[in-house]
Amino acid sequence: MTVSPKLIPLAATAVVLAGLYASGCLCFANFGSPRVLVNLLADSSFLGIAAVGATLVIISGGIDLSVGAVVAFTSVWVAALVGPWGVDPASAIVSALLLGTTFGAVMGGLIHGFRLPAFLVTLAGMFLARGLAFVLHPQSLGIRHGFFQQTLVQDLAIPLGERLALPVVAVVFPAWLVLAICLAHTTCWGRAIYAIGADEHASRLMGLPVGRTRVGVYAFSGMCSSLAGVVYACYTQSGNPAACTGFELDAIAAVVIGGTLLSGGAGYVAGTAMGVLILGLIQTLITFHGGLSSWWTRIFVGLLVLAFVLLQSLVAALARRLAGAAVAAASGAASGSGRQE
Repeated sequence: MTVSPKLIPLAATAVVLAGLYASGCLCFANFGSPRVLVNLLADSSFLGIAAVGATLVIISGGIDLSVGAVVAFTSVWVAALVGPWGVDPASAIVSALLLGTTFGAVMGGLIHGFRLPAFLVTLAGMFLARGLAFVLHPQSLGIRHGFFQQTLVQDLAIPLGERLALPVVAVVFPAWLVLAICLAHTTCWGRAIYAIGADEHASRLMGLPVGRTRVGVYAFSGMCSSLAGVVYACYTQSGNPAACTGFELDAIAAVVIGGTLLSGGAGYVAGTAMGVLILGLIQTLITFHGGLSSWWTRIFVGLLVLAFVLLQSLVAALARRLAGAAVAAASGAASGSGRQE
């Protein structure tokens, strides 16, 4: 049975995730308790949602540096609407999602229409969204609305026991993950994303809608970032224009650790979810240890990203070798049949 080289990084991610969790359970009492798992899922929710959008962008061969700024802007937008401006929460959330989707679509249109580098366009988008967040409100703005303080936190929480409940913010991430997996692997749009990331020129020759797909990918990433901003506002009960600085790098790190190739064309949304949980587990392990600075999280994440980049290079070399061997075998078989004739 032949294993695809593309599955090797995904398998490595699963091994790292299982190893970290097993290490925590062995080293610390109560690490495997349901409360720790619920907190891990809730703490990782908004990063996971944003990383899902970043995954599809990277699979398509692009990059999105505006993720963290859009999350911050959305949190301030929602806090300002339901607070000083007196808008009902449903309208505030819907408007935030529409703004994020439109923002991403505009960046995708600029990238495709004017053949601009995605790095520079999304960098400009990052500065624009961050600046608009500070224009809306220069400081952190608390949310005092009952929908956020009572309904989302308590009324809609799923009870798991007498003293434990699964909050709404912890449910949104798995639900959004399932939606993204279905879009990526069961739709024509998802297959076009993989094809464009693997070879854009060949995709054009096959008649795939390259422009529409690319704009759609960035629109979806903008929607994911805005949804992550809504979840962040619910989680912190506030909007903060200075929040999530460097957040886009965390999302990219989760994507890389999840086994997605930065060159595009290969990757799995499920792998990104495992990458997000790995980042959360590292932070949880450091918290349980108690003797390490939180900056050790960055050190461990940096080492993991470097290890997975090296693994991806080895996998790419292995794939090229297997492809070369297959071509050589086919050529040998063709020459042998030619001699027989």
